[in-house]
Amino acid sequence: MTPVRSPRPGPSGRLGSSRTPAGRGGRRPFTPWPYLLITPAVVGMLYLLLYPLARALIISMQDFRLRQLILGDARFVGLRNYRTLLADPRFWDSVGRTFQFMAVNVVAIMVLSTLVALMIERLGRVTRTVVLSSLVLVWAVPVVAATTVFQWLFHSEFGIVNEALTGLGFASFEGYTWFAHGGTAFTILVVLVVWQSVPFAAITLYSALTTVPQELYESARLDGAGASRVFRSVTFPLVRPIFMLVLCLEVIWTFKAFVQIWVTTRGGPGDATTLLPVYAVQTALAGQRYDLGSAASMVTVLLMSGVLVVYFRQLLRQEGEHL
Repeated sequence: MTPVRSPRPGPSGRLGSSRTPAGRGGRRPFTPWPYLLITPAVVGMLYLLLYPLARALIISMQDFRLRQLILGDARFVGLRNYRTLLADPRFWDSVGRTFQFMAVNVVAIMVLSTLVALMIERLGRVTRTVVLSSLVLVWAVPVVAATTVFQWLFHSEFGIVNEALTGLGFASFEGYTWFAHGGTAFTILVVLVVWQSVPFAAITLYSALTTVPQELYESARLDGAGASRVFRSVTFPLVRPIFMLVLCLEVIWTFKAFVQIWVTTRGGPGDATTLLPVYAVQTALAGQRYDLGSAASMVTVLLMSGVLVVYFRQLLRQEGEHL
């Protein structure tokens, strides 16, 4: 027969386990090690993100030209650069052109990506895998490489687009210089940005569509709802948070489009493709007015921040409705 051992008193003199509780209410004591481990990453991220922003803000309030860049004796001028910028008609033309470019791209991207996501949802397993793989490959193409390919596609002498149009009987497109006309250059850049942006948006929206319960679709079809009614009443309300997130990201990405324009047209012909980021670089490099270029960059950041504020307000409102 096994003898029964009496419980030993703990450190406090009470019977029971000799281990003391981790803290008040059973909580573990505070330890700084997790925070110390992530500190280098947080500090590096803040340095890479906040330092350039703060530096640009400081330069935008100084008289900072080529001389000041070399000697480092920049003089503080307050908001004078912003007043000069807001008095420039070319700046306001760039602002209007930026919003026009953003609106056309975002509408095209969201419509096409939604249609592609709905199409992928209805494909078979093998075909769906092929389409998703193709979208990922398109998304993985570097921006400069894709822009260079588009330049060759629309080349006046060696471009396949002119060759194809001429072969179809459109003789006026023989040797046509696409990038020498503002309207065609603007259109090509829209097509390029849409082509690069649709894969990410389509894959993200397709991932959201997979979370919609199939029972809701079956119930809607039993009630006699068509495809468009099912999308409006069932699909879109459930994927709306993800849809709004993708919409916000696409607004930001198209608003700050720079590489495609700079590599292709550098804002030309004339100012037909000069958006705010291109205007900022042109102002900084053409006349060594780094102060005005920084001011234009800060205005761009403020406008994009306004888009973020609108999105987060909408997101918080939706969360409040579900509570």
